[in-house]
Amino acid sequence: MVLAAKGSIWNYVIGTVNTVTYAYVAYNNGLFGELGLYILFFLPMNIVGYFMWKNHIKDDIVEMKTLNLKSILFVFLTTFLGCAFLGYFLSKIHTQNSPYLDGMSTIISIVATILMILRYKEQWLLYIILNITTIIIWIIRTLDGSESGIMMIVMWSAFLINATYGYYNWSRGSKAIEK
Repeated sequence: MVLAAKGSIWNYVIGTVNTVTYAYVAYNNGLFGELGLYILFFLPMNIVGYFMWKNHIKDDIVEMKTLNLKSILFVFLTTFLGCAFLGYFLSKIHTQNSPYLDGMSTIISIVATILMILRYKEQWLLYIILNITTIIIWIIRTLDGSESGIMMIVMWSAFLINATYGYYNWSRGSKAIEK
């Protein structure tokens, strides 16, 4: 994520390793929304993102954009509705832990990743919300006895710091796109 915050295409190469590792941890902790997200979405998106960014690199940094207000409202409304729907669906799985938080982290991850691939700075606002949500998930899992919990809280806390830096950096490097 540090590489993404800086606008480096290498984000997608390193992201592949992180994707596989985190999917394994999510599986072992009964977070099936997270597992599906990482295997079915992030793994292929690392490849797609690499090639989409490749055509928009200038001085080793991706060209950054910003959404207009109408697009921002659409993205946040769509994200909210997706979170509610997936949370409800996951709540029907007997062994699912924290279904609404897991659903929220899954949908926000998908939307933020799409915005990242499309090079919009607003991805970082979603990553900030995502990281806070995921920290809460792992606090709950730690209190329930997860051996991975503390490590995950530290990791997602670092991602939160990075997302804040990413928003700052991309705010400086983005330009408004009129649509």
